[in-house]
Amino acid sequence: MIIAIDGPAGVGKSTVAKLLAARLGYLYLDTGALYRAVAWKVLQSRVHPADPAQVAILLTTTSIHMQFHQGAMQVLVDGLDVTGQLRTPEVTAAASVVSAIPAVRDWLLPIQRQIGAGGSVVAEGRDVGTKVFPAASFKFFLDADAEIRVARRHRELVAAGRGGSIEATSQDLSTRDQRDRTRSIDPLIPAMDARFIDTSILSPDQVVEKMIATVSIGS
Repeated sequence: MIIAIDGPAGVGKSTVAKLLAARLGYLYLDTGALYRAVAWKVLQSRVHPADPAQVAILLTTTSIHMQFHQGAMQVLVDGLDVTGQLRTPEVTAAASVVSAIPAVRDWLLPIQRQIGAGGSVVAEGRDVGTKVFPAASFKFFLDADAEIRVARRHRELVAAGRGGSIEATSQDLSTRDQRDRTRSIDPLIPAMDARFIDTSILSPDQVVEKMIATVSIGS
């Protein structure tokens, strides 16, 4: 079966999805990594991320694949493993922009669905339950208090050696939220049949336990 997890940045989606996939013995699919891969190619090609026409042209000569080795996900762009280059501030910023381009979303949709075709996947992103896998067996939407999300994201950046001011992190999250929630195509919204989980005061393990309980009851 497919389990879809959606929500904004800073709610713990990636951590929870990885833990849940490990508990169930499923593949972990980070759909956001695909948008980051497109952003990486855009930056490498010196195309402006906010130029829909040029980005669409670039896609015609681009190949993106995901492969899984011992449960770990690797992202290949034109045959090159770029997994370790997808979390830089530059790629993160560009990914937020290119993800709003309809041509990019349409181009990545079959790639995501092909990965999920075999089932046994925990997929996380921003439109997984509403667009990518609308027939997913279980859907969850995670959210958290805005200040907590900012603090979590800032800790992640500091741990990765990319920590700026917490004010800058707050502004970045606010901008991303606005772009994700208001884009004209596939905005960030809960699926009608998604279970909402507020992660503000929950540890990742506690969130996973809630999910496991839901999956166990519904299976």
